[in-house]
Amino acid sequence: MFGQMMDVPLLISHMLRHADRYHGDSEIVSRMIDGDIHRYTYREAHQRTRKLANALLTLGVSPGDRLGTLAWNTHRHYEAYFGISGFGAISHTINPRLFPEQVAYIINHAEDKLLFIDETFIPLVEKLASQLSTVKKIIILTDKTDIDTSLTNWVAYEPLIAAQSDEFDWPTFDERSASSLCYTSGTTGNPKGVLYSHRSTVIHTYTASMPDALNVSARDVVMPVVPMFHVNAWGLPYICTMSGAKLVFPGPAMDGQSLCELIQAEGVTLSAGVPTIWAGVDTHLKDNHLELPSLKRIVIGGSACPSSMIRSFEVDHKIEVAHAWGMTEMSPLGTFNTFKTKHLKLDQETQLAFKSRQGRVLFGVDMKIVDGDGNELPWDGTTFGDLLVRGPNVLSNYFKHPDDLLITDSEQNGWFMTGDVATIDPDGYMQITDRSKDVIKSGGEWISSIEIENTAVAHNDIIEAAVIAIPHPKWDERPLLVAVKKPGSSVTKEELLKFFVGKIAKWCIPDDVVFVEEIPHTATGKILKTKLREDFTNYTVNEA
Repeated sequence: MFGQMMDVPLLISHMLRHADRYHGDSEIVSRMIDGDIHRYTYREAHQRTRKLANALLTLGVSPGDRLGTLAWNTHRHYEAYFGISGFGAISHTINPRLFPEQVAYIINHAEDKLLFIDETFIPLVEKLASQLSTVKKIIILTDKTDIDTSLTNWVAYEPLIAAQSDEFDWPTFDERSASSLCYTSGTTGNPKGVLYSHRSTVIHTYTASMPDALNVSARDVVMPVVPMFHVNAWGLPYICTMSGAKLVFPGPAMDGQSLCELIQAEGVTLSAGVPTIWAGVDTHLKDNHLELPSLKRIVIGGSACPSSMIRSFEVDHKIEVAHAWGMTEMSPLGTFNTFKTKHLKLDQETQLAFKSRQGRVLFGVDMKIVDGDGNELPWDGTTFGDLLVRGPNVLSNYFKHPDDLLITDSEQNGWFMTGDVATIDPDGYMQITDRSKDVIKSGGEWISSIEIENTAVAHNDIIEAAVIAIPHPKWDERPLLVAVKKPGSSVTKEELLKFFVGKIAKWCIPDDVVFVEEIPHTATGKILKTKLREDFTNYTVNEA
């Protein structure tokens, strides 16, 4: 027997229609490429997005077509998000920080029919134009019609939609239809595509906006610092639209000063980004003795957040930190570190230490840890193993790779191997100890590179650190610490190694330290350890 409820599909267009009808006067604010501030409302955004949908018709777009975007966090990119998916096409966000050859690869692999690009990226597209075999037209997100460019198949966005009617009925289709496409950063081999559905996106939006997650409401002012070209800005454009929260888009200016000025001017209450972004904000606030009274919460994810950063924001700036974890393959948010009632009774130091964990899963995500043979391991907070997940927001296989099986464990019953090594405590709080490819195996014991890195950056003279394994004749592998000093610092290797004493197990302390000017990063801001391993292939420990 089936229930007798209306069979209404979960579609992305319904979110924007809801925001128009019930939060129509709430603002969407954008800092543009030239620094100007643009502001309008959800109602106006919906009107312009309907115009965009009509423009797609005139450009010959069909449901299922992939349409690429190379753009910053602005209102025009927001309109493309909703207009493309609502139309029934697929919004393919492209990370411009990838290598040019990777950008060309994913555009061709996705078979993008149109490209929506900000003016910033015209030089990049000019260089790649001859390689883009499927792109029929390029829409430059501007009102200018006299741009000096070698591109011949382009049109300006504003004149394009201005010529269209704002009457458009969003189509109804199967909620399992593809809505958007994101590619992984491709640290090894070519980037791989993750194809989301309307259903997975709406479910993720529901769960990620809950109180024990992002906790977004119509009373919030939210600034997604995480780029819209990176895993759909962690779903924040959808979450804010569904909730009716005021949205503040920072555009391309993501330095500490620019972000602080925008937070202050617009009264931002919640923001989200990777640790490197918040390091810049922290430095700007401290160097200039500033406060951000409106900012109540920040979400930090993308890579493990150093405990020293959590302490700085919570204690020095009085801003609550929520540590989060997820993957492109998970839509992307999987866990949030929010307290249960019993944790509120803990003293501040214990709470701060607890916040270094990645947290509990959102509803709809299940997880477990297993050993090398696929046997499930206990949730005791100390035993660590390979982390597996499953749920309606988790991919089954990569785009155009039907035979690239991803759902696997000893029972072959549908779990995704994340590539992370983690522990889970009895309350279900997960903590990443390493990536499986980064864990250091020394004398039969596993050493967490993340623990060493977080300890290193807690030193006042270190601004970034990375740990890789180097061969050892007796212990198989030992940790090498690669660190970046603060400008003007004279800290020595001996002083830094002494800093570890009493903070981590003695046998986990690195064997050596190398100071460098900068550490290589991936296109999404993560430390590129494959490059570090190449750089230090023949490294020999320099005994103190």
